Amino acid sequence: MRHYQTLSKLENFEAYRPSAAAVRAAQRRQVELPETLTPSQRIASWICCLLSAGIMLETLPFKFTGAAESVYIFSKMGTEPWMRWMQGIWELSAAICLLTPRLRWAGCILATGAMGAAILSHLTWLGFSVQGDHGLLFCMALTSFVGAFTALILHRHSIPFVTPLSSW
Repeated sequence: MRHYQTLSKLENFEAYRPSAAAVRAAQRRQVELPETLTPSQRIASWICCLLSAGIMLETLPFKFTGAAESVYIFSKMGTEPWMRWMQGIWELSAAICLLTPRLRWAGCILATGAMGAAILSHLTWLGFSVQGDHGLLFCMALTSFVGAFTALILHRHSIPFVTPLSSW
């Protein structure tokens, strides 16, 4: 066992108690976090976020207006109309957050969850093809999920209160 001579003993430990002036000075200080993404990662992030947000924004009018295909989908799952509206609000929130740089991490989480739920519903209740669309809705959900998940991996260091396990 090594003994370190330079370390003070625990019995001599004193907690740091800053003065009120030091606390006020620290609160006034502006800390600018360094950019964690390389230029190519930023471009990939924007492409993934625009793709995911575009797909989700494209389907919103069908959910909110009660289009026949949307009503069919949510009726088949037994959740019409409340889940159709809830999914629309969820996807709108995700798209807005994906397009807002400070909230991109939240948009990635929301979009991954929303598209994960859509993929799961296609795999369980709906099937790949819904009313003869040849799997278009399933592929759109899968594309949006992959884009949001990729952006989430890129922005994992931006998530507050989460310390990443690795730096890869």
